[in-house]
Amino acid sequence: MSAEHAPSTTQAERDARALYDAGHRISPGEIAIGVIIGRTSEFFDFFVYAIASVLVFPKLVFPHLDPVDGTLWSFAIFSLAFFARPVGTILFTWIDRTYGRGAKLTNALFLLGGSTAAIAFLPGHATIGIGSALLLALFRMGQGVALGGSWDGLASLLAINAPEGKRGWYAMIPQLGAPLGLIVASLLFMFLIAALPAQDFLDWGWRYPFFVAFAINVVALFARLRIVVTPEYAALFEDKELEPAPLTETLRSEWKVIAVGAFAPLCSFALFHMVTVFPLSWVFLFTEETPARFLAIEAIAAVVGVFAIIASGYLADRVGRRTVLGVTAAAIAAFSGFAPQLLGAGEMGEAVFMILGFLLLGLAFGQSSGALSSNFDQRHRYTGSAFTSDLAWLFGAGFAPLVALWLSSAFGLIAAGAYLLSGAIGTLVALWLNRELAQTIG
Repeated sequence: MSAEHAPSTTQAERDARALYDAGHRISPGEIAIGVIIGRTSEFFDFFVYAIASVLVFPKLVFPHLDPVDGTLWSFAIFSLAFFARPVGTILFTWIDRTYGRGAKLTNALFLLGGSTAAIAFLPGHATIGIGSALLLALFRMGQGVALGGSWDGLASLLAINAPEGKRGWYAMIPQLGAPLGLIVASLLFMFLIAALPAQDFLDWGWRYPFFVAFAINVVALFARLRIVVTPEYAALFEDKELEPAPLTETLRSEWKVIAVGAFAPLCSFALFHMVTVFPLSWVFLFTEETPARFLAIEAIAAVVGVFAIIASGYLADRVGRRTVLGVTAAAIAAFSGFAPQLLGAGEMGEAVFMILGFLLLGLAFGQSSGALSSNFDQRHRYTGSAFTSDLAWLFGAGFAPLVALWLSSAFGLIAAGAYLLSGAIGTLVALWLNRELAQTIG
């Protein structure tokens, strides 16, 4: 599909395209900035919801349950987005092929922003009873469908254009959005909790971050559109480097790569929620620690995560991406044996758990995205990478807060490490099974 014949169905896309008709061209640095802005906006949405699922929804939506059961139900709704992501990939791949990538990205991000903003108006159980939980589930699934559709291929574009010996460095750039999104979300909630009386926060204060998320999505939309409508990006589609292939065709020809690719980053995706969502729930439910203070610890630890992600790129280019993934999986397995108990060891233990956790998370997560994308054939790389990412998040992260909280509340904190250990084992097995990974990225 050439740039001249690609469908252009949105005013936002036409405005972005006009920039390049005037002669402006995208540089690799601008691609990297677009990737970081896009991922940061997505993860900000993600963490705004995650924090509210601990501090707000159990009381607002499930006030008739005890705090632990209310939080478990809140986490069950939290997981619905991960089931909805593959549906979004299927739906928006069709939109991409039929109406163009600009239409796909615009509609996906407005669905994401609209679902997020709708949560800000959510009535509580006291007003509409069980309807509150049903609406929350609907909006959460809307977020998941939108996240599946927001795959823009920019990370693949970075990988394709990575200089020899710099693949690890370019692979870590999209991952910076996760800790950056968490930092902003944590600080915003921390400010609101500290500035407002508890009842005001629960009544209306928590709703503001969801409005902010919608505004950030609009900014991210234009940042990404101004790249995906460039002649250079369109040429990659024309050369079938990033062409959206039918999902059924991709599954038939690439199912082995998709299956192994979904499990290769399992340890980092499991750890992702074990050091972000789960510890906030444990501290909030079972300690005297204030949420504002722990959110500050989380933000500081996320800064460590930023530097660890950057370090992962440096290490991967020197010792191999496969080696980094394998060593960090082994380290996470060791971490799972003792670290969760630190959450019950007071404020210092919490801080040590978070900083160590984010250090490991950054090293692993920095190289987890698209670990096997180079194993896809050229025609299926775009769709295969998107669907593999959906499955990796579903298996690795979708149930992590729910399972970790249930295990720890029923059997103690040591039991929460079992889930994390299973993820580490899954990653090590996937790396061992995939011999091609050693040849392509090792």
